[in-house]
Amino acid sequence: MTTDMAAWAKIVVLAIGGALGVNARYWQSVWMARFVSLEFPWATFAINVAGAFLIGATSAVLTHRFGGHDPARLAIVVGVLGGYTTFSSYTLEFLGLVERDRFLLAALYLGGSVFCGVVACAAGLSLGRSLAIRS
Repeated sequence: MTTDMAAWAKIVVLAIGGALGVNARYWQSVWMARFVSLEFPWATFAINVAGAFLIGATSAVLTHRFGGHDPARLAIVVGVLGGYTTFSSYTLEFLGLVERDRFLLAALYLGGSVFCGVVACAAGLSLGRSLAIRS
């Protein structure tokens, strides 16, 4: 495959993966809005924590299997999960809470998202490594 074709293949893989991730994020937010209070951005919080877990688990498995430099990593980790996680939404929603003088909620959201995201990513890495070792 020529360099130009390889670059275009990566663009297509990223575009498809990103589109899948963005749709997963949007539809999960729509679904969650029916069940949770809109006072706190629960959907974005859950998506970021789940995304951190999935990025950890997927990265561990793919690194074990392929050394981390394979098309699946590009498609899933960068494309799907990059489109799924919502850091830009997270920062905007944090500032929205601050602007509405909801400082405690803003602090809980800011710190809770980071803490839970790190814990979820560590759990995902641990699970992914365990699964990779067993295979």
